[in-house]
Amino acid sequence: MRLPDKSCKIASAIAKIKPGDRVMIGGFGVPGTPMTLIQALVDHGADNLTIIKNDANEPGMGIDHLLQSGQVSRLITTHLGLNTHAISLMNTGQIKVEFNAQGILAERIRAGGAGIGAVLSDIGIGTELAMGKQVVELAGKPHLVETALRADVALIHADRADIFGNLAYVATAQNFNPLMAMAADCVIAETETLLPLGGLAANAIHTAGVFVDHVAELAELSKEYAVVQR
Repeated sequence: MRLPDKSCKIASAIAKIKPGDRVMIGGFGVPGTPMTLIQALVDHGADNLTIIKNDANEPGMGIDHLLQSGQVSRLITTHLGLNTHAISLMNTGQIKVEFNAQGILAERIRAGGAGIGAVLSDIGIGTELAMGKQVVELAGKPHLVETALRADVALIHADRADIFGNLAYVATAQNFNPLMAMAADCVIAETETLLPLGGLAANAIHTAGVFVDHVAELAELSKEYAVVQR
């Protein structure tokens, strides 16, 4: 069986995102954040989005462009501390924000990719993070029921990829990208280098192409990627 060529233009892939979709976006700060896909989503204009991302980047960078354009109605994240604009939107009620402990966010996404409905954790018991969540007792201790997270679309940044969608990341770009690539119905990856099938050694692949629907090569890296030194 011949494996399909999933390479595409960014705009055509992003056009699949609909108003109201849940969109996972990889990255931890700048590393691993698909800046070009985010800008394409701004240009596309789909709104009322729920964005699932570790952080809100900084003002004028990354998902702040989506916040500036008014396309986000809800943000599921771990912190907003570097983005004063995101904090202002939350405080004035223009977006809803759901905070998670960082490990819990990662585990909820992992559970979504693994087909597990929820995980149990004692992290956050007695704090605001527990508000509205179900509590069960396990081994004599209370645990929060942390429901799995899935998305309609995941936007991923890879260092290298082949045309089938096998992906390889560099350094801390391996944070949320591999988890999110397994937890969305449609996965769109941008890559700095696109190789022919077989161009990636099997042991170098971090995300298998079976999880990826579209892969687009970046013509250049914008200045938003510039803080990543290799």
